[in-house]
Amino acid sequence: MAQSTNQKLMKASDIPAFVEEVIKAGCNICAVGHDKYVVGDADLSPGDYEKTKRRLKKIEDTYGDRDFLKLEIVAYLRSIGRHVDLGEDGSE
Repeated sequence: MAQSTNQKLMKASDIPAFVEEVIKAGCNICAVGHDKYVVGDADLSPGDYEKTKRRLKKIEDTYGDRDFLKLEIVAYLRSIGRHVDLGEDGSE
């Protein structure tokens, strides 16, 4: 059976609100270089991880697919100082 292609797409204007919600969920979101970003939650206890996972799923459902906005999200994160720059060898 074919999947529906009517998936919700995030708008570029939603990027600041999306980032704020991810931060409020307890995750560290930051750009890595100029073309990637990560959402980190490694410091969470197992119980907090499950709670945060549900919150992130709700955020994802609210905003929709954002893969096509990756570079815009990275640019926004860099503009607010949430980034890590890597050297040529991949180190900070």
